[in-house]
Amino acid sequence: MMTEPTRIPPRDDRGTQPAPWRRPRVVLWTAAGVVTLGFLVALEIVARGYGFSGPITEQSREVIFAPESGPLLYGGLALTMVVLTWRQRLIALGVAAGVDIVFFLVRWALDADMNFGNGALWVVLGVAVLGLTRRTGHERTLLLKGTGLGLLLVAGHKTGDTWLLITSKTRATVLDAYVAAADHALADPSWLVGRFLNATAPVSTGILHVVYGQLPLAAALVGLYQLRRVAVERRFPAHHLVRTFLMIGLLGPAIYMIFPVVGPVFAYGTDGGAWATANLWPDTLPPVTDPRPIPFDGITPRNCMPSLHTAWAVTLFVHSRDGSRAMRWAGTFWLVGTLTATLGFGYHYGADLLAGVVFALTIETAMRCSAHGWDRAGVRLVALGTTVFAALLASYRWLPTEMAARPWLFGPLLLLVTGAVIYAYVRTARAARAARAAREREPKPEVPGQRPAPEAEESAEPADPTDAAGAAEAATTGTGTGTGTTGESGATDAKPELV
Repeated sequence: MMTEPTRIPPRDDRGTQPAPWRRPRVVLWTAAGVVTLGFLVALEIVARGYGFSGPITEQSREVIFAPESGPLLYGGLALTMVVLTWRQRLIALGVAAGVDIVFFLVRWALDADMNFGNGALWVVLGVAVLGLTRRTGHERTLLLKGTGLGLLLVAGHKTGDTWLLITSKTRATVLDAYVAAADHALADPSWLVGRFLNATAPVSTGILHVVYGQLPLAAALVGLYQLRRVAVERRFPAHHLVRTFLMIGLLGPAIYMIFPVVGPVFAYGTDGGAWATANLWPDTLPPVTDPRPIPFDGITPRNCMPSLHTAWAVTLFVHSRDGSRAMRWAGTFWLVGTLTATLGFGYHYGADLLAGVVFALTIETAMRCSAHGWDRAGVRLVALGTTVFAALLASYRWLPTEMAARPWLFGPLLLLVTGAVIYAYVRTARAARAARAAREREPKPEVPGQRPAPEAEESAEPADPTDAAGAAEAATTGTGTGTGTTGESGATDAKPELV
């Protein structure tokens, strides 16, 4: 009796079976793009209401006018070029340099502001045009993702600047007195480290200024290392440093609006000018009195709580663990240097740093789970981090006097809850890494039409058509252990998918 041949689903442009998990992923990317665009538009409207331009205007004007940061634009170009071949990268760099030379000559002739970076932005936009007009399917998506990654780096910086201006305009008072009182429970580390740097200047301050200012460069190098195989594999890793970096920069300034703090060097130091409470930092500890909001100027950003430099340095440290020994040492050096600089320069209190650590690990866990799948351990860790972060802010605001009066109790307690989040993150990350490594070692089912490995060809016997149909069905429904997703609750432990 004749049997009807089994229909095999059509293949995509890479010769593989289309996976059903891509449809919700496309919807998720589309929704994220719409939300991001809406946020940028809203921020632009609010910024113009206060008399200055927003991130969309600032980034658009750099197509023609002198950019604020040429290295930042070339950093965005470097992220975009991870999707290009080496030949295409050389062409892209040559075009960017040529455009910048032309702009330089024109500005020199017109005696205009001199800067570079327009060429890099032109090339990034050109990659997007190339993807839309000359590529289709997966290659178009890959080029657009590369363009989006490069533009998001620049847009994130512009968005952060706009956020900081909004905080200075909308928050007339700051809560430094509350954080300074709570910092007594931690032995006032900003005052201690500030005096140490004054005693060891200019060697210590010179090194730490470089470390503090070049944190984005260090992050870009680690990010490029993680994305180094995108051009070969034609796909992005499911999770990398840049994703968490951008999310921290997006969400962090929103906390500034809730808890505005300017830092000890402004509230208690000479940098605050006439608005400073007194010239106390770093030689004299502030008195422990009933804290009250402090009126402050409309220029200084309220960008202390949490410390985003600490959050970024922690994220850099976490992602450098998967690199070479030199990268691991560099990540450790940048973390220690950044923590020392934020305290020693008077930019942050010790309480800010603890909040920054918890904030970074919570965001990092959420981003990892969004890429690899949510499981019970990931949900618990995000809930724990969110709870501890909220508790830290509440205690700084409502219990600062009690914390200053009982440092023997609240100091260890603050360190304990922060250490609990760190310990939970390390355990969860190690368990997930071990599970993914174990899954990678599992044999993968054969997909019809895919050439088997050479050693498998030698011993392979003629395959039964029904077996091929079953394999095709498994690949289509995502029940295999290859690049498809799994319906089990432990999806986070699956092999990291590359998108």
